[in-house]
Amino acid sequence: MTLFTSDDQRRGLAKIKWPLRLTWAGMWAEMLVQALWPVFGVILFVLAALMLGLHDLVPVEGVYAAAVVALIAAVGALVYAAWHFRIPRQFEALARLDASLPGRPIQALKDAQAIGAGDAASMAVWRAHQKRMSDRAAAARAVPADLRVSRRDPFALRYVAVLFFATALIFGSVLRVGSVAGMAPGAGGLASGPVWEGWAEPPRYTGRPTLYLADLDAGAINLPAGTLITLRLYGEVGALTVAQTVSGDPVASDAEPALVMDFTVAQSGEIRIDGPGGRAWDVTMLPDAAPEVEILGNPEVAALGEMRLPFAARDDYGVEAGEARISLDLAAVDRRYGLAIEPDMRPELVVPLPMPIAGDRTSFEENLIDDFSKHPWANLPVKISLSVLDASEQQVATPAREMTLPGRRFFDPLAAAVIEQRRDLLWSKANAARLAQVLKAVAYRPQDVFRSETSALRLRQQIDRLDIRARYGLTDEVQTDIAEDLWDLAIELEEGVLADALDRMRRAQERLTEAMKNGASKEEIAELMDELRRATEEYMRQLQRQQAQNGDPQDPQQGQQGESMQMTQDDLQRMMDRIQELMEQGRMAEAEQALRELQEMMENMRVTQGQPGQGGQSPGEQAMEGLAETLRDQQDLSDQAFRDLQDQFNPEGQQGQQGQQGQQPGQQQGQQQGQQQGQQPGKNNGQNDGQTQEGQGQGSIADRQQALRDELNRQRGRLPGGGTPEGKAARDALDRAGRAMDGAEEALRRNDLSEAIDNQSQAMEALRDGMRALGDAMAQEQQQNQPGQGTGEGNQQAKSRDPLGRNQSSNGGESTEGDLSMDNDAYGRARELLDEIRRRSGEAGRPEVERDYLNRLLDRF
Repeated sequence: MTLFTSDDQRRGLAKIKWPLRLTWAGMWAEMLVQALWPVFGVILFVLAALMLGLHDLVPVEGVYAAAVVALIAAVGALVYAAWHFRIPRQFEALARLDASLPGRPIQALKDAQAIGAGDAASMAVWRAHQKRMSDRAAAARAVPADLRVSRRDPFALRYVAVLFFATALIFGSVLRVGSVAGMAPGAGGLASGPVWEGWAEPPRYTGRPTLYLADLDAGAINLPAGTLITLRLYGEVGALTVAQTVSGDPVASDAEPALVMDFTVAQSGEIRIDGPGGRAWDVTMLPDAAPEVEILGNPEVAALGEMRLPFAARDDYGVEAGEARISLDLAAVDRRYGLAIEPDMRPELVVPLPMPIAGDRTSFEENLIDDFSKHPWANLPVKISLSVLDASEQQVATPAREMTLPGRRFFDPLAAAVIEQRRDLLWSKANAARLAQVLKAVAYRPQDVFRSETSALRLRQQIDRLDIRARYGLTDEVQTDIAEDLWDLAIELEEGVLADALDRMRRAQERLTEAMKNGASKEEIAELMDELRRATEEYMRQLQRQQAQNGDPQDPQQGQQGESMQMTQDDLQRMMDRIQELMEQGRMAEAEQALRELQEMMENMRVTQGQPGQGGQSPGEQAMEGLAETLRDQQDLSDQAFRDLQDQFNPEGQQGQQGQQGQQPGQQQGQQQGQQQGQQPGKNNGQNDGQTQEGQGQGSIADRQQALRDELNRQRGRLPGGGTPEGKAARDALDRAGRAMDGAEEALRRNDLSEAIDNQSQAMEALRDGMRALGDAMAQEQQQNQPGQGTGEGNQQAKSRDPLGRNQSSNGGESTEGDLSMDNDAYGRARELLDEIRRRSGEAGRPEVERDYLNRLLDRF
């Protein structure tokens, strides 16, 4: 068939020559793929099986059967291809190309004018039509071939074949394909010669790949200890021999030749294959070093007895596991009272060591954290040893270290006595009779030692059980049961189950006093001090509620009789801060005296609420002002660190700048430091009269940072809003700020100013979050405690309204309690603006003038 009927049509269709050829080639590819995909699948399956050496793993009969199956599959694939293959024609490609164009312009170019051939106007229209069709045909692009065969291969066998072949390329070898010829009838080892294969498979934990020895040239190779060497010899028995010295068990000279050999690399040596095509390698064994573990310091003990023991471990390939073994140091035990008799046999205390969940285990530092307060050996001398294990089963342990097994300390005398008797009971069952007698003496007059009848009855019940069991014998289950009940009783005696706020406050004061007398640690005293603060705050809130219910918060009759004292929240917080400072300085006698004065004052204390205009502030306002002051001090420290960092990189420029500005920078810095020292009482910054200048060492800044961290701890202790989500969020934010301040202090002591500035920025951001959360808590409390009409507070707020009827805050700004608070959008925009001002004020890269202006805005609002 002729496509072009005239020269004009040939010239018009010449523009689509290459798109037509490409479309035609695509049709050929489409037809070949759709017809020959079974053939390609069979070929890939056969090649993959041969490259993986599957024919070497099955008997010869199995290989023959597989060859028959492959041959049948190949014949079927060829029949399928012949049935579905059809040679594409050029006119079919032209039709496909024409169908991809709008209006089928190629078919129009092939048409001839039927009428009007002698009319000039009609001819002109026809030529214009032909030209338009020619332009459309010139825009033709080759039609891509449809190579999808999913309709003809619904089970995706082609993908299985490709995956199988890819696996063979990675883990197999092309050289194995030729070995199948030796399995043919009449084709033996004599015809093709002896051949061999070998693999070196290192232990999996080393992370090294398996080596195919046939691809390695003779020479030196490095293999990890424990590498498995596998050699396979093909051909006549004895044509190839193997000699090796790496396993430590060399092959005997009179041993019968073997076709398969497996041995493990245990030392450096040689592997040699003698015979046609043989090779030799000098193997250098890479030893697997034993793991190492060490205890980094003394255990840290929390207030409630939790132990934190730092340790470090390392191994060349990574530590797999570890454990701590704790045994009783019987020779160091003070064998008196209930410990005088021989103890019951108890196994070693074995605790698994924590391992990094993610990351590298070749070298790491961790902390063993556990609470042994309930264990019979708590607060007794023990020996502890840490051991670690690597993947090759090598285990190393540290020398036994003597220490006292940490446990919870009980400061209540009665609770401490119960715990001591519990320890004696767990020490030996033979102490049961003695334990009953001692507890009877303790509970002889229960009204003098117990605060509640419930605790006395619980102790009496345990005494009766001990009397009975002491006569008929004490089993392990009963011993454990009684010990658990005694522990619960001691906890109840130590912490109490009192519901009244005053009793809880007195209880916290007594526990703190006992802790100071018994020489408790700083962590224990700090936790007990926080407990006292919480109990005192709860008692203050209860007093406020009680006075509000009585109607008159200040009874003049009681004031005239002198039976009560008046104390503001500020006075109470100052006294508690003073007690904590004395304890931190080690002046325990003065701290006990101050605590006794606080107890006496709290007995008849009355709460006074400061009125606006009289200098009184709510606890929330005091906390907000304190946090704002802390934020400003942190900003000053960050500015100082940034200036010192500039001095390190450009000392000459800084000196020249100071020379141009005179002594203003030093004067401003001295004023800032003087203000900070005056605003933060109790800080020991290591400075004399504010003489710290730029260029001074980082020790003074680090001391100031530490003092600011201590001040933040004190502020967090008296933070209001306890028990509310907003108050919890504020405390969490201050915790983050404290951790960032600790990091900044450590960085300053290391003279790492860049890291210190980053930590200081994080601390300032956390402080801002805490202030926002505290503001939300204050707003929530104000909404819950709206004053009614006719109250004194309502009258006071009426006096503080501006001429437009809006409430004003203490600094003269608009309050959020008026009608304007209904404008949520305005409030949100104001909050976003204030956050942006705080963020910009914390950026050390901004000009000093701009940051001074932003700080003044923060001071105002």
